Amino acid sequence: MSKLGTLTIGQAPRADITPILDAVIGASVPQRHAGVLDGLSRIKIERDFATEPGQPVLITKLLDGSAVVIDRARTEAAAQHKLAMLEAEGCSTILMLCTGHFASLSTEKARLVEPDRILPPAVAALTQGAQLGIIVPLAEQISSEAGKWAPLGRAPLYAAASPYGGAGVSIAEAARELAGRGAQILLMDCMGFVERHRREAAEAGLPVILSNGMIAKLVSEIV
Repeated sequence: MSKLGTLTIGQAPRADITPILDAVIGASVPQRHAGVLDGLSRIKIERDFATEPGQPVLITKLLDGSAVVIDRARTEAAAQHKLAMLEAEGCSTILMLCTGHFASLSTEKARLVEPDRILPPAVAALTQGAQLGIIVPLAEQISSEAGKWAPLGRAPLYAAASPYGGAGVSIAEAARELAGRGAQILLMDCMGFVERHRREAAEAGLPVILSNGMIAKLVSEIV
């Protein structure tokens, strides 16, 4: 029997993301949710996953609802151990709940689904040369995550707005900015963006691609 594992870079379960999966994946498919930061206090997270100046970062959500920014390389190393755990527990397909780029993640037998390997070619095919505007959570990710969008026919436009709140522009403001700069289609490049964020972005009058919605639909075809 198929068993779906999910791995968030934060703490599981992700109450904001799992309903999107449940909407398209049948209840007959067992699921096991795990997180890279499961069981860790914020103090330990800030120590063991501390960011380094100039190095790629990721942002994720903890069980208490707060957000934390963590180092991508340290997260990738810890994620590999969690993937092995999920595979040992019988997961036949494992979905990374992160659109960030990871260079070295692997599994022995389980099918590993990494959104950053699927979204760029799929979005390129959908947009067919239209000017894409990408909303990322952190301004620092505009440069660190840009390489994965090479399949696009045109260089995308970027704006930063976090799905987890805090200081900075709102999602609606980021979407309007991108529309004003010539974007024709918007992409929300983080698994933390959910349907309410899509509605906010859609106020700019453009089609909005929700990363986790697209990935959930694709994964439902193979589990």
